[in-house]
Amino acid sequence: MSDLFARQREMVRQYPENELARFSLGRALFDASDFAGAREHLEIALRRKPDWMVVQILLGKCDLAQGSMEAARFAFERALQLARQQHHEGPEAELMDLLSGLNPDETHLGSAKLPQ
Repeated sequence: MSDLFARQREMVRQYPENELARFSLGRALFDASDFAGAREHLEIALRRKPDWMVVQILLGKCDLAQGSMEAARFAFERALQLARQQHHEGPEAELMDLLSGLNPDETHLGSAKLPQ
């Protein structure tokens, strides 16, 4: 895993403005449960490409993992808008499930989990 991190960090060092390099490092950090580190790079990627639904979902999952429920709700609601605009039914269903777990009154939609 350290080789992966080294390669990803080198890509960010060489191309700090490249949103794909930022996303790749952010995703690797997320997968390693470094949610604060992941958030840093994912936020930069999202600033460069604000309609990147997958990045918005990962930011929400970082917030959820860190116990920031309001931030997670905001991120998931934005991602849900993007999923609908971009006609992504799978992510839409996942987001509805995640949001329902943050809104206990909406138990008919499912429960929030932190999928890997």
